[in-house]
Amino acid sequence: MSFKNCLILIKSEIKNYIVSPSAYVFTIIFLIFTGFFTFNVSHFFSADETSLRSFFYWHPMLYLVLVPAVGMHLWADERKTGTIELLFTMPISVSEALISKFTAAWLVIAVALTMTFPMVVSVYILGTPDSGTIICGYFGSFLVAGTYLSIAGFTSSITNSQVVSFILSVVICLFLFLAGLPSVTDMLVNWAPVELIDTVASFSIVTHFRNMQRGIIELKDMVYFASMIFFFLFTTGLILKNNRGG
Repeated sequence: MSFKNCLILIKSEIKNYIVSPSAYVFTIIFLIFTGFFTFNVSHFFSADETSLRSFFYWHPMLYLVLVPAVGMHLWADERKTGTIELLFTMPISVSEALISKFTAAWLVIAVALTMTFPMVVSVYILGTPDSGTIICGYFGSFLVAGTYLSIAGFTSSITNSQVVSFILSVVICLFLFLAGLPSVTDMLVNWAPVELIDTVASFSIVTHFRNMQRGIIELKDMVYFASMIFFFLFTTGLILKNNRGG
């Protein structure tokens, strides 16, 4: 895999996002809803704490819809218009195209996340928050977005319909979101063995993100996010190679 080819493709993809309204719409909606849920629902100012815990709390839920909306066009649009065949006639590998598209979309999300810096300024004005916890929260949020995006890319590679891709990715992401919630695990207690409940809970993206939200980075959480992203990217690559004919 050529780093130079990837860099060229990433720049090309980012240029496409710049001239497309989708990136701006995602960023605006993300900023509006994070602000609304943090200040109006979590009552940030009346919580009497100088942390961004209530801010990060909503990210997995917001990404649940917004990230699939960004990722649904990654390959579905290429398949629908037939440009995917044109793309693979260029002197680039499937891996280079896959990594470049994913990275460009992830960077767009990262920019939107960076635009929430006024939240950080606010907590420092109000008091002396733990900087390490804030950094961990942002890092965890970035990984959650990357996981959802890899899923959206996967669903986008198996259909030429953006709507179908969006629905499938939301369903898969919703499972990962709900898997570790107490309401779900409590429901399973009555009929499922403990081993099964623990297995289901281990797939929960919320469980692993909550540790980072508290400023705790554990190896198991890093392995979880890395494994999920790698698995869906790898599976997407296999599908694209099959469509390419090898």
